[in-house]
Amino acid sequence: MQFGIFSVSDVTTDPTTGRTPTEGERIKAMVRIALKAEEVGLDVFASGEHHNPPFVASSPTTMLGYVAAQTEKIVLSTSTTLITTNDPVKIAEDFAMLQHLADGRVDLMMGRGNTGPVYPWFGQDIRQGIPLALENYNLLHRLWREDVVDWEGKFRTPLQGFTSTPRPLDGVPPFVWHGSIRSPEIAEQAAYYGDGFFHNNIFWPATHTKKLISLYRRRFEHYGHGRADQAVVGLGGQVFMRKNSQDAVKEFRPYFDNAPVYGGGPSLEEFTRETPLTVGSPQEVIDRTLGFRESFGDYQRQLFLMDHAGLPLKTVLEQLDLLGEEVVPVLRKEFAAKKPEHVPDAPTHASLLAAKERATTNTEVQE
Repeated sequence: MQFGIFSVSDVTTDPTTGRTPTEGERIKAMVRIALKAEEVGLDVFASGEHHNPPFVASSPTTMLGYVAAQTEKIVLSTSTTLITTNDPVKIAEDFAMLQHLADGRVDLMMGRGNTGPVYPWFGQDIRQGIPLALENYNLLHRLWREDVVDWEGKFRTPLQGFTSTPRPLDGVPPFVWHGSIRSPEIAEQAAYYGDGFFHNNIFWPATHTKKLISLYRRRFEHYGHGRADQAVVGLGGQVFMRKNSQDAVKEFRPYFDNAPVYGGGPSLEEFTRETPLTVGSPQEVIDRTLGFRESFGDYQRQLFLMDHAGLPLKTVLEQLDLLGEEVVPVLRKEFAAKKPEHVPDAPTHASLLAAKERATTNTEVQE
């Protein structure tokens, strides 16, 4: 199982000081956070993609390439790649390039995005969000697996004899997670291709999240990729920790109350009761996260949101120390002890390459 963090890249005023970081400061902070994630032993750093204020992560592959040059082990991912408003040809080429630079430590999460104005900015219609996601990913899937592609669809110009460059590293495309918090069509798409399904799991009660994950598992088995409990699932989550629970609540409350995403809505107590947000001690985070397995089954990736709502960099780095030193080691042990042998680990470039080589050997033997 992989544990990591994801950033939404918001530039938010610190409500306790009134100071707003510059865009440059926020970008550099995200890089520092990614490096810290590897330092404390996490498996994944993921960046969102946004094209509107107050967010700055408009070019995830640029940032991840910069981080790749300064790291050795951590998997570099997106927590959203906008499959609806990006050209699938450019996605294919950008992430193959990143894959080579990072020696395979790359995967990505496809998402439709939830900011309506972004669609017309990139020449698309939000009312076509689902058809765009389905058609664009079908093309991307082929571009990574076929050396020469002839293609025609509804939303972009046709391709004739087209070869995407560079080709995926070792002939193995980056692993794809399809992210959604509300669309059964995306869960179906992930199941059809045998890809991963990621539910952000930060705004919704467990009953809602369970419905989409259960649908994905059933359809994964239907399409012959394995048993339902072998489907590849990832979850998001939000945490804020201090040694003492009361201190965590007191410190985090002003950030929660003024956050651009949920400020002015339910109280902190209501939100922590109804969603996976956990504000408390490391042990409370451990207990809450272990409970996800009871709700959703064995899963392969857990990402935490920790650098949002104006939290200063120093505080975020302290959170990562707690996560890496006190929380993740316990979670690794507990999840590993409970995982059945037939449930797969999270896919990596090495495991995908090994599977490809086994398939090639079996084919040669049969011939």
